[in-house]
Amino acid sequence: MLKKKDRTALDQIEFVSAGCLVPENHFLRAVQASINFDFIYDEVKDLYSESSGRPSIDPVVLIKLIMLQALYGIRSMRQTIQDVEVNVAYRWFLGYGLQEKIPHFSTFGKNYERRFKESDLFEQIFVRILMEAIECGFVKTDAVFIDATHVKANANKNKYVKKMAQHRAHKYKRELMTEINADRQEHGKKPFDDDNDDDMGATEESKTKTVKESTTDSESGLFCKGEKERCFAYTTSVACDKSNFILGLETTPGNVHDSQVFSQLFQKLLRMPFDMKSIVVDSGYKTPGICREIALENMLPVMPYKRPMTKEGYFKKYEYAYDEYYDCYICPNNQVLKYSTTNRDGYREYKSNPLICASCSMITQCTNSKNATKVVTRHVWEPYVELAEDIRHTTEGRQLYKQRCETIERVFADAKEKHGMRYTRYRGLRKVNHYLTLLFACMNLKKLAMWKKRRGMLPTFSSRIASFLTSQLQNALLRQMTLLSRKALKRHLSTLW
Repeated sequence: MLKKKDRTALDQIEFVSAGCLVPENHFLRAVQASINFDFIYDEVKDLYSESSGRPSIDPVVLIKLIMLQALYGIRSMRQTIQDVEVNVAYRWFLGYGLQEKIPHFSTFGKNYERRFKESDLFEQIFVRILMEAIECGFVKTDAVFIDATHVKANANKNKYVKKMAQHRAHKYKRELMTEINADRQEHGKKPFDDDNDDDMGATEESKTKTVKESTTDSESGLFCKGEKERCFAYTTSVACDKSNFILGLETTPGNVHDSQVFSQLFQKLLRMPFDMKSIVVDSGYKTPGICREIALENMLPVMPYKRPMTKEGYFKKYEYAYDEYYDCYICPNNQVLKYSTTNRDGYREYKSNPLICASCSMITQCTNSKNATKVVTRHVWEPYVELAEDIRHTTEGRQLYKQRCETIERVFADAKEKHGMRYTRYRGLRKVNHYLTLLFACMNLKKLAMWKKRRGMLPTFSSRIASFLTSQLQNALLRQMTLLSRKALKRHLSTLW
């Protein structure tokens, strides 16, 4: 039987509260109960005046607004405010009633520019949520997975100017130069003059290159990688554990290589209150400096096989055997390549005898140099790379590296597909870093809330009602006792008069 919906109920007046309209199993209820947001007041109290000015919008409301945008992947603050106005659950999460006016969409932007921009509020929120997960025993840091992904900048890739920029200084330059001079002295060579800036910076800071700088967002960088589309972007390096809890992040322009950001992120992780045993990264991080930095902290560098960048038809570097005792290389034709020197980049050079190589039948597979001399290089920190190679062949190393697709790659997939991290509407490195920090904090909060709910660590609706009624009963009894004490006091005073 055909039935039409009676729409007269839309005009009826009903007495309801916003809390009653939010289902008991709603996601935001778990988020609200999983952590006490009052810690934000302590973080921002120095950013507000205690005696002057108009009353401000509650800072917790402002932070929850941007959290809603990150949790649900809403594209802008304007759209977030529009959703809050019609979504009862959003209103309840912010603490607003059904008829209460929601702040204007520009309110958060103004407060960010005037108060939050120069503070570390977003980092403190990230750390507070992470500490809550650690206290609950959810974070397992025996293996930490690190990788980087790009976030498209809010800039047209066709609007740019060409500028000259210096190469980024090598992070390990000082330590490496000390090792180089020690190695040269050991081989009877004259050490480099490390007090001369021209000697030390000849391979790094004095070199310049032409880069494309966006006229829209000058702090972004031109991202170029393989077959991916060239665009102005930011790169965020992220570390997570086996449970996909994000442990830390670093944001840089898109033209900065992943390996150049590793040390900053790694040092940040070392300051956190947890123990790490293995660091799992991809082949882009397989450099002598990174392997050394991980090994010196008594951790295992878990890295994959890295294909040698050798011309087609020539012998690979691993086909030249290194003799550690005699400090030389043996070529595939069983000839010796002797130590020659240690260059400024930290590589020992081993050269063959050109008289022997000139008549060798394998010279076309070995070298095409005019003087018939084969040169094989070996970094002074090569033993640390060999340690990573040994770990790669172990069962534990193979199993840990396979988990990358379930951990850090899954984090990036969720962040881009569910939380809107594929591109950013903000401009400037600081703004983008703050938003990404809050976005990953919300991802941790989301996981924290769901895990607490599944393990029965959150108060149920019935228990909240019971505690509410208990508190109301206690208040009623307190008021009754106060009233009785007042009557007794009056009787006592009347007897005195």
